[in-house]
Amino acid sequence: MNMDNPNKDWMLQSLDQMNRYRETIRLGGGKKAIDKQHERNKRTPRERIDYLCDHDRPFIELGSFAGFEMYEEQGGCPAGGTVAGLGYVSGRQCMIVANDQTVKAGAWFPVTGKKNLRMQEIAMENHLPVIYLVDSAGVFLPMQDDIFPDKEHFGRIFRNNARMSAMGITQIAAVMGACVAGGAYLPIMSDETLMVEGNGSIYLAGPYLVKAAIGEEVDSETLGGAVTHTEISGIADYKFKTEEACLDHIKKIVSKLGCPASAGFDRITPAAPKKEAAGLYGILPEGNAKPYDMLGIIERIVDNSEFDQFKQDYGKTILCGYARIDGWAVGIVANQRLVSKTKKNEMQIGGVIYNDSADKAARFIMNCNQKKIPLVFLQDVTGFMVGSRSEQSGIIKDGAKLVNAVANSVVPKFTIIVGNSFGAGNYAMCGKAYDPRFIYAWPSARIAVMGGEQAAKTLLQIQVAAMKAKGTSVPAEEEKKLLDTIRSRYDKQTSPYYAAARLWVDNIIDPLQTRQVIAEGIHAANQNPVSGDFKTGVFQV
Repeated sequence: MNMDNPNKDWMLQSLDQMNRYRETIRLGGGKKAIDKQHERNKRTPRERIDYLCDHDRPFIELGSFAGFEMYEEQGGCPAGGTVAGLGYVSGRQCMIVANDQTVKAGAWFPVTGKKNLRMQEIAMENHLPVIYLVDSAGVFLPMQDDIFPDKEHFGRIFRNNARMSAMGITQIAAVMGACVAGGAYLPIMSDETLMVEGNGSIYLAGPYLVKAAIGEEVDSETLGGAVTHTEISGIADYKFKTEEACLDHIKKIVSKLGCPASAGFDRITPAAPKKEAAGLYGILPEGNAKPYDMLGIIERIVDNSEFDQFKQDYGKTILCGYARIDGWAVGIVANQRLVSKTKKNEMQIGGVIYNDSADKAARFIMNCNQKKIPLVFLQDVTGFMVGSRSEQSGIIKDGAKLVNAVANSVVPKFTIIVGNSFGAGNYAMCGKAYDPRFIYAWPSARIAVMGGEQAAKTLLQIQVAAMKAKGTSVPAEEEKKLLDTIRSRYDKQTSPYYAAARLWVDNIIDPLQTRQVIAEGIHAANQNPVSGDFKTGVFQV
């Protein structure tokens, strides 16, 4: 234990846990499945992405914890059976989506569909070229009712293929393995389709189903292999002997794409923070339980550690101001966890949104929209202030004003959850429901309708009252045991892994990655000009 800085010990332990989980996830369906893939002269999805991407630029993986600790009865679905993220191919930033054949033959679980739709949403919002590396057996049939028919299910993928094509977004599909049934539409609805001989196949029904349906006996290659689709059906555009040759051709295609449009966000030569980035590890107190200065975080992720505060002495539980991240101009909205005093000598609890801080943040967000400056939200919020004084002062009105400004922003928004993200504070600080272009969490993040202790005690009171109403007495010892059970269950549901498994956040990141993921996000957003003017509609003033 580092007695000088226990906060650092806690964060490093949290990171160690995150990295151990991630290493297991990276194995996909396990070493045997990976070895089998190699025996067939096939790379794993991460190996394919590594070969495809420029090595002098970062690959930002998204959704790596999708499906974490879900579907355990079905054997699990690491990374949602798909590896995806932002990478550079021939110097061009692209969205890359690769099926993981080692996980149930690349079959689509419900979270697989959700993850793929999120990647397409990111591509559409930022006008990014999309590269699909296809190797999938199609829908996971035992769960077909949760993946097949609804609006946000499997079929939405192909609807998005069509929409992106109409938007002028380039889509390239490389078929490196099976591409079956409804999934066969994805490569054909892309702009260009590449196939690997011997391994790639596209058909609506495989040999067994064809035999059962119409009695025809046919092998996979004749039915839908690379030769069939490049020489007979004309469905595919190119065939290659190896995966490497296929991936090399994708690089050639991307290298010839026209220059992307620009939103015109301001950027100058980047400068590193003057304050040491590693200091981020020692700022947050264990369990997010004590006050700390959010400025310490901001000054370790912004250029030259320079942060120009807006209304510095007003609404002190939210920090607002202008800065640069990797050269990009940004407006930062961050919860301040220090306890502060108002001019009326009233104490304000850190991490809580008061009337004045809500009013200040709403005004600042309007300014950033006026100036076309991207917004960065740093969340560590326990919610809005409650009680008679706040209600009589119109906290709901001021909170609604802030939510209105966030919801109607036309500039891109980027959210980092560093600590707590509770209740309506999650909404006001641009949680997932408010369309951040990207949203990430630190391992210290907690996401819930309220804090674990408060929630556990509230739920306990309800359960105890119900038992007493039935005439059942509850001994103190039994009450404590019940409280511990509720708290344990609630704590699991508020962890960043629970959130990332369900794609409430795009990934869990090392705090040292914060600056990089924001910068890469703005680079992506800059390829799609801001459309429309900022309007707030009707709200109470």
